[in-house]
Amino acid sequence: MRTTLTLDEDVAAKLKAESRRAGRPFRDVVNETLRRGLASRRITARQQPFKVMARDLGNLKSGLSLDNVAELLDHVEGPLYR
Repeated sequence: MRTTLTLDEDVAAKLKAESRRAGRPFRDVVNETLRRGLASRRITARQQPFKVMARDLGNLKSGLSLDNVAELLDHVEGPLYR
């Protein structure tokens, strides 16, 4: 199919450079680039959203609290954790 396509200057320059580098016709480079771009969009759309599964970590030792993370790190890793 023949069509007229207006490319931004930076995109056209990159496509021309790739065409010269690969020694392939400009239209082949444009078609391949478009195919790859369209295929990657389909793959991204199929991915499931990331979900965090919460789980019980058990009881903390007496005197420790998850409300003060700095104090907890100091107790577990020592004063040089920073």
